[in-house]
Amino acid sequence: MNTLAGVGVSPGVGFGPGYVFSRDVPAPDPGARHGGDAEAERARATSALEWVAADLEERGARAGGQAQEILKAQALMARDPGLAVGVATLIDAGATAALAVYEGFGGYREMLVGAGGYLGERAADLDDVRDRVVVVLEGLPAPGLPEKGAQPYVLIARDLAPADTAALSRDVVAAFVTEQGGPTSHTAILARAMGVPAVVACQGAASIAAGTQVLVDGFSGLVRLAPSDEEVTTVTRAAAARQSVLAAATGPGATSDGHVVPLLANVGGPRDVEGALRNGAEGVGLYRTEFLFLDRTQAPTEEEQVAAYLAVLNAFPGSRVVVRTLDAGADKPLAFLPPPGAEPNPALGQRGLRLFQKHPEIMNTQLRALARAASQSSARLQVMAPMVATRQEAAWYVAACREAGIPSAGVMIEIPSAALRASDLAAEADFFSIGTNDLAQYALAADREVGGLTTLHDPWQPALLELVLMAANGAAEQGKQCGVCGEAAGDPVLACVLVGIGVTSLSMAPAALPAVRAALSLHTQEQCMLAAQAALATTSPREARGAARAHLPGLAGLAL
Repeated sequence: MNTLAGVGVSPGVGFGPGYVFSRDVPAPDPGARHGGDAEAERARATSALEWVAADLEERGARAGGQAQEILKAQALMARDPGLAVGVATLIDAGATAALAVYEGFGGYREMLVGAGGYLGERAADLDDVRDRVVVVLEGLPAPGLPEKGAQPYVLIARDLAPADTAALSRDVVAAFVTEQGGPTSHTAILARAMGVPAVVACQGAASIAAGTQVLVDGFSGLVRLAPSDEEVTTVTRAAAARQSVLAAATGPGATSDGHVVPLLANVGGPRDVEGALRNGAEGVGLYRTEFLFLDRTQAPTEEEQVAAYLAVLNAFPGSRVVVRTLDAGADKPLAFLPPPGAEPNPALGQRGLRLFQKHPEIMNTQLRALARAASQSSARLQVMAPMVATRQEAAWYVAACREAGIPSAGVMIEIPSAALRASDLAAEADFFSIGTNDLAQYALAADREVGGLTTLHDPWQPALLELVLMAANGAAEQGKQCGVCGEAAGDPVLACVLVGIGVTSLSMAPAALPAVRAALSLHTQEQCMLAAQAALATTSPREARGAARAHLPGLAGLAL
């Protein structure tokens, strides 16, 4: 039996014949030129873009729920005014409509990929819209998925577009497996919403032979090919036992000996609140506010921001809601601000707090809106700044928050310098929240969007754990709290290690909360500390995992 490993992003076990789906659309000839009637060619491009937008909206209306929101956002991509201008300019220069659309989307794609994280994973959505428009313009056949068969199938692809999967259901598809994508990709989001097991970032998946029986464990991330009946039974029973343990772990997060560890949710807007509450979030540890600012030609009004913040604050009365102020810049450009100019490495450029310092009016409006929203809610608002490198930056941000009437202002630890000088920053900030995703990227000089560097992004890298320890110790020296809001917090095993290191709260994707809660409840604080010490003493992620597990016997009950 052959086993592939990826990242489990939607829990559960799925079994069935593999269906390998490909949406490869050939790129238009880079030398393609129209016959000279630019006006007619522009009309063709406009018509194709609108047809695809309408088709996406129709698919979304049929699917409903989160799928409808996602497809509506894709339709807006097709109708983007800036894209239309770019396409028209390319056509006027002689390019065919198909080539102009292909190249026009390319510029947007580069900006999203440069952003990384959640926005970086939206590049796949942009590619899907582009390919659908090219198919229309070139008269190519549109690939589709099979109807319901004798048994649900395992859908396998390099990546999946929301429009392909939105109409599927658990009685049609047993599981999703993709070579690309991450925990915040739309494949992951829709799979969780549908209750379908899913594994992403599974190298070699697209090479699985069609029809091969595939067993997918969306919890562990393991994909077994041609398993025996006994193996299917074993994995299915383990999943049932794991679900029983998860269901038994309820209430606030804590170790088995009563050490309290608040378990919070990462949300990208009001639409994510339902999932956070359903999975028992004790509050919000990361409220991303970029959705309010991107893809628009004017900054959101103060009133608009107040409404968006209140929608989340009011869902958690009496609980913590930590809002990350705008994390935008050269890698996530805002159309209503002057472009900063070319930057060879946007991830190291004018973004996060640096953008606020350059455009304080944006920060002041956001902070006023947050203060107003907090005054109308019983939730405990905390705000934090992204991309803080020095004590001086932390002091500047905290002062601005105080002036706006916000009493609790913290900083994100995403830059190695902030971890190395954590005690200095903690003297200014009210709390820390460690963004392990960016911290790993900067500490190990490994672009998050380069697939060949995946092992360097592993949150179990001992060097990364060492930086987390520095940040936690620096916060403790000043009597401050230090949480983690990166994807590392959602790994049940690593969550125990983080608690052992000294992290005081964990914030994660809502779907990860039950497993983390269960893992903590099965171990004492001392066991977590021993696991952390063992992991820190190793020299590789593989060794760190193994060393930590040796001190966490309760993991067997979760079938991890």
